Amino acid sequence: MQNKPAVPPPSAMPWRRLALPVLLVLATVLAGCASHPPPRKAAAPAPRVWPQVAPADPAAANAVLMRALGLVGTPYRYGGNTPEGGFDCSGLVTYVYRDMLDLRLPRSSSELAALQGPKIAPERLAAGDLVFFGSRGSVSHVGIYVGEGRFVHAPSTGGTVRLDTLDGVYWRDHYSGAKRVLH
Repeated sequence: MQNKPAVPPPSAMPWRRLALPVLLVLATVLAGCASHPPPRKAAAPAPRVWPQVAPADPAAANAVLMRALGLVGTPYRYGGNTPEGGFDCSGLVTYVYRDMLDLRLPRSSSELAALQGPKIAPERLAAGDLVFFGSRGSVSHVGIYVGEGRFVHAPSTGGTVRLDTLDGVYWRDHYSGAKRVLH
């Protein structure tokens, strides 16, 4: 005859009475966690569709764009206003318009933003328009719109003149308006 191991009575194993309720609670908690996906980071806004708006003077706009794009890569320099010495944002704008069209514009971004003329809605931007950026109601940066949501500008110390998109996170959040200088 084989000796079977003795099984203690249930009263001798108090954990067995708690096992089923604990397992049920654990299963309920895990099921609850599985039904709620973890929160996701908010997706970046989709890029806007930029309609093509013909400039009032296509030849002048083309001259401005070609000159501005030709300066991409020129070093940034605070107060700079020549290709040899570098550019800050408003120095780039005033240089391009003076060099290509003999148009004398104010020197600072805030003075440029105060130019007389209608403000331009983003969906009505045309090549050669000035685009402005800032915060809390003040303008601190300017660039030249080239089309398809892109603009040329001299962004910051240590950088160079470059082409950026208005849909970039920083530029979209700090966009403050546009002015048309080519009529």
